[in-house]
Amino acid sequence: MVNLTAVLRREDAELRYRDLAGSLRPVVFTHGAGMDHRMFDVPARALHAAGHRVVGWDLRGHGESTLAAGTRFTAAAALDDLVSLLDHLGLERPVLVGHSLGGNLAQALVRRLPDRVHGLVVVDATWNAGPLSAVERSLLALAAPSLALVPASRLPGLLARASAVTPEGIAESEATFARMPKRVFLDVWRATASLVDPDRTYRTPVPLGLIRGERDRTGNIAAAMPRWAVAEGVAEHVIPDAGHNVTLDAGTATAAVIGELVTRWETAT
Repeated sequence: MVNLTAVLRREDAELRYRDLAGSLRPVVFTHGAGMDHRMFDVPARALHAAGHRVVGWDLRGHGESTLAAGTRFTAAAALDDLVSLLDHLGLERPVLVGHSLGGNLAQALVRRLPDRVHGLVVVDATWNAGPLSAVERSLLALAAPSLALVPASRLPGLLARASAVTPEGIAESEATFARMPKRVFLDVWRATASLVDPDRTYRTPVPLGLIRGERDRTGNIAAAMPRWAVAEGVAEHVIPDAGHNVTLDAGTATAAVIGELVTRWETAT
């Protein structure tokens, strides 16, 4: 899915996407902060080869998608973009697969519009509704100010080494992070944090899959995702020798888990 061949025009952004035809249930992939649709190339191709309709897209201000001059990235606008994309394509109850920020957005969509989604696969993203300790709250609040202190020239490399563990994953991550201006990335990071909205009583109303790179040290994901799995009564799938950008470190292994989840949910209906 390297080339995004279609565009959805929004009031303050142009969203590039690709819709690969298939007879089986649609699967929509949403990438993480500072990345783009290419991070899901391996699982997207595998699901399409298995017969699924597969949609990949770039969030506003990421990859091939644009953001109007003077417009700042917000979680609310990105979430509206995702809903608009589902409407535009006429997708009926797709499976949403989201990495990091994409996983937070997918959670938020399910929370707002549960009847629009068949299943949710969250990849290396924190639990939006999960409880936060005082330390976790402090770290969340300090993350953006800390990143703001890093020189723009050093930020892509720092983010890449924090996001991936294989040489290939680090190189691809750094090249992608480098395409985004620092000021935009800081807005994207703030938007990600804004989607964390604890509610001890909330449980995901659709089938849920959780995937995490074994060596992911981003935020509180390594601590929150196991708690989430226990609370929801689902398995946490931990991919060995992979970091936060798990699809770049271990694309084939991650694709196999996503494919197994999607197939299981489809045959169960």
